[in-house]
Amino acid sequence: MKIKIIIPLILLFVFIGVSFQKLQEKPVLYIIGDSTVQNGSGKGADSLWGWGSFLNLYLNTDKIEIQNHAKGGRSSRTFLTEGRWDSIMKTIKKGDYVVMQFGHNDGGELADTLRARGTIKGIGEESKDIYNPIRKVDETVYTYGYYMRKYANEAKAKGAIPIIVSPVPRFKFDDKGKIEKDQYGVWAQEVAKQTGAYFIDLNEMVIEKYEQMGQEKVKAFFPKDHTHTNEAGAILNAELVAEGVRNLKKCELKNYLKRK
Repeated sequence: MKIKIIIPLILLFVFIGVSFQKLQEKPVLYIIGDSTVQNGSGKGADSLWGWGSFLNLYLNTDKIEIQNHAKGGRSSRTFLTEGRWDSIMKTIKKGDYVVMQFGHNDGGELADTLRARGTIKGIGEESKDIYNPIRKVDETVYTYGYYMRKYANEAKAKGAIPIIVSPVPRFKFDDKGKIEKDQYGVWAQEVAKQTGAYFIDLNEMVIEKYEQMGQEKVKAFFPKDHTHTNEAGAILNAELVAEGVRNLKKCELKNYLKRK
């Protein structure tokens, strides 16, 4: 009688163990970036949203977990110096993905008393020693490319797959109905080539879409300023990110996309 009870219990524990292992093995998509990727706490404060909040519309979250670590106001530099990247590095594992988009805040001052979040322009190895009045510490500031390389290379060292995304454009049409391509997007693409990371030219994709739609229609996406989108604008950007993933050759993240 005892044997009849014990055997089913053993089988039950084995089943639970296997199921738990499969759950643990589910890959994680880490998203890092600024407020255009996640605005505020990602709950639509002031009716503003980032595209990272809507990737779940296009990815099968039964098979992949999405963690949006993007934070408003951060640059490629301050996301690192605040320890946000270090926290990801403690949990990231082989087979995970890191989608990164920075640039909107990298053009700021290096050592001002308001933000101190800027990076040196370009992708070289230049650096500058400063005193950071916000953190009240001495700091060596590097180029945009330096920080982006660090994210990509450290993700790869953990066995994860980095995907660099060029920054979404701001609402800035010229008198000919055109939007200028972002320089940080050019640098982002160069870093992707240097590190062997995948690259999605979201800047170019969104510009093309905006120019097709026209200034008046696109204006509806920007209720507060020329940078932050509402829900409709963020969903459009997320859709284009998903399209970019679908078009990446040999990138297995596309296997987690929902069918159209």
